[in-house]
Amino acid sequence: MEFTTEPFDLDEAPAHAVAARDVIEAAALDAVDVGPFGNTAEGGADAVLTAVDALLRRSLAAGATRISLQVNVVGEGEA
Repeated sequence: MEFTTEPFDLDEAPAHAVAARDVIEAAALDAVDVGPFGNTAEGGADAVLTAVDALLRRSLAAGATRISLQVNVVGEGEA
């Protein structure tokens, strides 16, 4: 999955971005890459869906006004 939270703040990470990062870093995912302009994570369907639910709820509660999310399904043997 790939996601971003808004509004952006280039001076310091806003509370909603920190909440999203905390959720993703604590999730049972295989790979996580958190950056200032986009974040990615990989894992099994159950782990990703659980993380997405928590990410949306916690980021919105922390003040996100927009969350852009893309989830790609990769079949076995694809990468």
